This record gives sequence, C-alpha cells and structure tokens, in this order.
Amino acid sequence: MGMRVRHNTETHEPAVWTPAVLGKVAWRREAAAEPFRGIATSKGIEDGVFQLAPTGVDIGPIRDATLEYLDALEPDQRDAAVFPIDHESWRHWANGARYFLRHGLLLEEMPEVVRDRVMNVVRASLSETGYAQVVDIMHLNRTVGELRDEVPELNEWVYWFSVYGDPTSETWGWQLDGHHANVNCVFIGDQMVLTPMFLGAEPVFAESGAFAGTRVFVEEEFLGEHFFRSLTDEQRSAATIADEMPNDLFVGQFRDNLEIDRTGVGITDLTDEQRVEFVRLVRQYTDRANAGHARVRLDEVLHRLDETTFAWIGDPDGVFYYRIHSPVILIEFDHQHGVLYDNDEPTRRHIHTLVRTPNGNDYGVDLLRQHHEQYDHRSGEHIARHEHEHEHEHEHGHTHAHHERTTDDAQ
Repeated sequence: MGMRVRHNTETHEPAVWTPAVLGKVAWRREAAAEPFRGIATSKGIEDGVFQLAPTGVDIGPIRDATLEYLDALEPDQRDAAVFPIDHESWRHWANGARYFLRHGLLLEEMPEVVRDRVMNVVRASLSETGYAQVVDIMHLNRTVGELRDEVPELNEWVYWFSVYGDPTSETWGWQLDGHHANVNCVFIGDQMVLTPMFLGAEPVFAESGAFAGTRVFVEEEFLGEHFFRSLTDEQRSAATIADEMPNDLFVGQFRDNLEIDRTGVGITDLTDEQRVEFVRLVRQYTDRANAGHARVRLDEVLHRLDETTFAWIGDPDGVFYYRIHSPVILIEFDHQHGVLYDNDEPTRRHIHTLVRTPNGNDYGVDLLRQHHEQYDHRSGEHIARHEHEHEHEHEHGHTHAHHERTTDDAQ
C-alpha cells in the first residue's frame, strides 16, 4: 500500500485490563449513560420536527428475516442477542477496532447459516447499494488485517449484531457494530430510523488479498468535491468554516448530545442547478436505506431544504471535510489521518462518514417517545374508546395489534 502500518494500535481485547485501559472504557460508559437529548444547535432541541405517521412501506420482509435469525438461536444465545428497546447499549456503538463495550453476538462465532440470516436482516433493511457498501467495508476490514498480519483481530466477521425489542411488536430494531461499520436501525410501526450510521474504511481500496479490487466511498468523495467546485468564490467563502482539517468527525461515537450550529453556505443561496447537484450528494446517503424508506427520508430532507447548510474544510484537490446539516439530518464526510497506518496527516486512503438525525431522533428516540405517550399514557376517555374498539374487533374475529411499552428514551 506504500505506507507502513502502525504497530502500536490496539486491535484486540487486552490481556490485562489496566487502569489506563479501564479509563478508556469509563468515559465511554459515562457518555452513553448521559440522559439522551440528541444533536442540537445552541438554540436547543426544536420541538415537533418528527411525527408518528404511517409510511406505507412494507416492513414484512425485514421483520420475517429478523424472526428467522432469532429462530436459529439457542435459548442462551437469545439472552445475549436481544435487548429491551430502551437499552443503553444502543449508544455503545464504536467505530474503532477495539473490543470495548461490544454487545450482542459476534458474527465470527456464529455458524454460517446463522451468520447468513444476520446478513439477510441487513440486506432486507438497506438498498442493494447500501447493503453492498456495508459488506465492502467489512471486507476491507479483512484487507487491513492481512496487511497488518492480524486477521484474527481484523477480518470481515469481527462484528456484533443485536436485536432490540420484539420484532412482532410495533417498536423494535437492530444494530450492527464493529470496526468502521456501525448501523442502528429502529422501527416504529412502519417508520424506520437508520441513524446513527457510521461507515468508514482504512484503506478505502484493496490492492491485494482476499478482496482485492474492493473500493468504497467513490461517489461520496467525488460528489462532495464536485459540488464544492460548482460554488462561486463567494459561496465557497461562505461554505468554508475553518482553515485546518478536523481531527475527526464532530458528531462521532459517544457524542449523542453534541451542540453544533448549522454553519456554512445556505442552500437557499444556491442556483437551481447547484441545488440539483446538492440533492445528488444528499441521496448518496439517504439511498443507503431500502427504496421505500429512502423515498420517505429524502422527502423529509427536501421539506427542510431551506433550513439546510453545507460546510467545508480543506482542498478539493487534496483532502477535505464536508457537513450537510438541517433540522432533520446531519451528514459528515472526512479524510482521516492514519490509525492503522503510520501517517499523521490525512490522506484519501482513510475515510469516515456519518449520518445522524438531529433534534432527538437518533435511535428513533423522539418517535419512540411519541409512541410511548400515545399508547402508554392514554387518557381515561382514550382507554375506554380503545377497549370498545378492541371488543368490536373480537366480535368480528380480529385481534388488536400489540403495542410494546417503552421508556422515554431509546438509549
């Protein structure tokens, strides 16, 4: 790869849990244990941004794939594989290669038939291109393992999978968690929240090994660079928010409550042609979801386009960072310095991307809260009407859908 690996990087569970190592775990636990608020601007959380509303998207195939996975597990495995919908481990995801705070079942330890069922859940939830991107990132994890001679620690199956809630209920979800692939997927009825979604790679291209030829983030990189080049000098000046590249993404792991204002050039200041290019860039991220939910998500973003900004740092001919930020979505792209490679300056060999839902709806928290209020805290009049409807359904041979109880936050 033309670059030395960094041999002092921690890529496996430590043999001895020293105070220093335990300290690295402690701050993560503390951050994840903070009461969840969500990403907000300095004005605080904007209320009423998200609404419970049917999408018409058929989630049956996703539900069926999840149940088929759970059916393949032994009882003791299910105990380790399934968590309550409000469990704090949602917020323990981490994009590093370390084993800190991992939970659920490790794909590497599963029989192939069970592992295939996990990937069927991921495939059913995402688009064809979104699924392929996640798989490619997992493959590239083996590539770096081969280059570092650490395949036992870095390979395509060192990822943990967890199910949250009951897939036969109204509120449930799943999480894939490991090095450079962290996908959180929550369902409230037929609504889906696919954030936080961290995808990254080092390297982004496999020149050799089991998955030679694999490459990721071509479009995210090209379309971001292309869009910035389409801006006028005045627009570029407005978009540029710093002179030096950041050390990492601003709203990465364990930063669920970060305060960050919308800065950069406003999309309202763009020409029609520039807006078309901007939407192309946004769709590179929203289209990771299955077709039905991708349409819903894009519509949500387009509805708040006049409140959206594009921020930039860096050189389109070199390395750069960009951020797309609105009340309903926050997207980050960043060229990184070496972590597993021995380079202290950012290069295009190492890329991080992240999609979040600001204003309290990462992990579907705000929608889960609304669901909780609607179905767990009904007024007496609502309860009486609900019970009457329930009796009426039984008279006609129907059963009323079960709604799972949740706490206020999906942590």
